[in-house]
Amino acid sequence: MIRMRITRREPLPKWARVVIPIAAIVTTLILSAIPILLAGGHLWKSYYYLFYGALGTRFNLLETFVKASPLLLTGLAVAFAFRAKFWNIGAEGQLLAGALAATVLGVSLGGIPGFLVLPVIIIGGFLAGGIWAAIPAILKTKLKVDDVVSTLLLNYVMIHIMGALLFGPLQQPGSSWPRSSAIIEAAQYPILLTRSRFHLGILIALLAVLVIWFINKRTVFGYRAKAVGVNIRAAHFGGINTTAVILWTAMVSGGLAGLAGVGELCALQYRLIMDISPGYGYSGIVIAMLGNLHPVGVLFSALFFSVIIVGAHTMSRMTGVPTYIAEVIQGMALMIMLIFLLFTEYRIKVVRK
Repeated sequence: MIRMRITRREPLPKWARVVIPIAAIVTTLILSAIPILLAGGHLWKSYYYLFYGALGTRFNLLETFVKASPLLLTGLAVAFAFRAKFWNIGAEGQLLAGALAATVLGVSLGGIPGFLVLPVIIIGGFLAGGIWAAIPAILKTKLKVDDVVSTLLLNYVMIHIMGALLFGPLQQPGSSWPRSSAIIEAAQYPILLTRSRFHLGILIALLAVLVIWFINKRTVFGYRAKAVGVNIRAAHFGGINTTAVILWTAMVSGGLAGLAGVGELCALQYRLIMDISPGYGYSGIVIAMLGNLHPVGVLFSALFFSVIIVGAHTMSRMTGVPTYIAEVIQGMALMIMLIFLLFTEYRIKVVRK
């Protein structure tokens, strides 16, 4: 009788953890030639305009950073949660919770000093996302509810809550569209570079990379979160309060996603609309996996995805290749990364009995 046994390999060296995502990206770009050719595009011309559209001019480069900001924050949110084995698939709902809180605060804080408005909104958006993520964390730790299911379903709950508010108390007076009134000027993120949309939220996202790296590498909480992720039962017997670790991990994770919602509202839209997010929370899952759950890896992964998304529009205009190729490339990147991780972290043995 022949049986297959899957065993875990020895931990990968640091250089391998860097090489694997790069190899996954290169492989993705090579295999992306297939859908580009099937769509009738000229291969080298398509790749040229893909990267030129994202990096070729000052405006294009800054737009790539603008698009990368929410992707980076949702990627960090997912990576931080996954590291502790809290399977947060709800970054989309947490982003919307942050945007919703920022809207409520942004239209009602006209009576306080202007310099306090943005800090209050940023903190409020972070807390809103964190509280929304804490709900499935409590369900997981207290009632053993599957966190994949609960976080995913809460995305749709938040969508309906936001829809009810935008067709109700938050709807702009006199408008029949599901949108809120504009936030006050003091609630808007400042633009940091002229003739661009390069805003404060981009710096907040970059600062979040440093903060999460510091938490993971230099704090007791980071060590405990990693221990819970490696083996929750061993961590519990070792004296770690695993319930508290999962809860705080969820709140930080949700808060990061909430900040992505704050940025989209306060820097770009200035009012809440139903499609304020084109799926940044779901893209964050792919970005976190491609970045190997490391903050720096997530940064480069988010930049790569932003290049693909922004450049796809120029590629489509110049070559006729549909923009949905960007989504195909994103999906391929996730599948290839998972395949690489499967064969590098696990060993398949054939046992004869």
